[in-house]
Amino acid sequence: MPSFRAAYLIHGDDHGRISERRARLRAMAEDAAGTAGVEVYEADACTPDAIAGALSTMTFAMGRRFVIADGVERWKEGDVDAVAAALKSADPELLTVAFFAREEARAKAPAKLHKAVEAVGGQIAEEATVKPWELPKWLVKQAAQLELELDPEAAKALIAQAGDRQQRLLRELEKLALEHGPHTHVGVEEVQEACASSAERKVWTLTDALVAGDRRTATRVLLELRTQGERLPAMTYTIARKLREALAIAEGLAAGQSQAQVKKSLRMSPRQASKLVADVERRDPEAFRRALAALADFELESRGGVGGRGGLGEETAALRTVLTATR
Repeated sequence: MPSFRAAYLIHGDDHGRISERRARLRAMAEDAAGTAGVEVYEADACTPDAIAGALSTMTFAMGRRFVIADGVERWKEGDVDAVAAALKSADPELLTVAFFAREEARAKAPAKLHKAVEAVGGQIAEEATVKPWELPKWLVKQAAQLELELDPEAAKALIAQAGDRQQRLLRELEKLALEHGPHTHVGVEEVQEACASSAERKVWTLTDALVAGDRRTATRVLLELRTQGERLPAMTYTIARKLREALAIAEGLAAGQSQAQVKKSLRMSPRQASKLVADVERRDPEAFRRALAALADFELESRGGVGGRGGLGEETAALRTVLTATR
């Protein structure tokens, strides 16, 4: 059974996080004392007199009592005296009170309440929203607590994908931690793969199939993307970057580098690095040079470059490029 302090004060302007902490504390309290052992005062019922009365009430209940006071940001400094006196005289072995303050503008937990909680050895925690320009640095620190090494650029990519709500960002970090495991470097690619839309995921699948020379999968995914209204010219940058990376790996292996040496140079999870190296190893460097040349020709043609498509439509030209890249 967890140990509880005599008092807690959870305050700040991150209202979502405060609600999460209240729900978790209430669940722990009900698990320890049952629903009958937990008294909740919120909204208009959360008055200083009501809380002082609850703290001073003598009961014959066995075990610890819990009092939850949600809304103390509306209290004034002069309202706290009676609560502080009742808290000081309460038995810390039999009673726990948790104060919650959802702060904004001038509505804040009174300074006297801070001092009253501190006086009984209680715990005070601030849940504050992070300024937008501080979010990447904050994400890197949060990732470190989950034993992940989050690249600063990956942190920016995660914000771009998931938005700037801290709770949503924390959930995405937790998903990354579960997927990749502890002590793993997480870069932009891992973030994009984890948070990508359906179309984005298909682009990654197409790219992986092109690297592996998997013609059947590459063709199927290309047609699925076309059905969704996606166009290959919009994907060429992503595909070209991956093919160039694959070419560098293939050239390294051909020059005598070991798989371990190649994997160490890749900024991705060990699982992804192993798969990429294994896919590249099945082909020779010339295959990737040919694939990059075909992609460059297609990009030039799609922008109205010299040569045209010889009467081919964009969809047929895109299919021709995929077939050439996977040869």
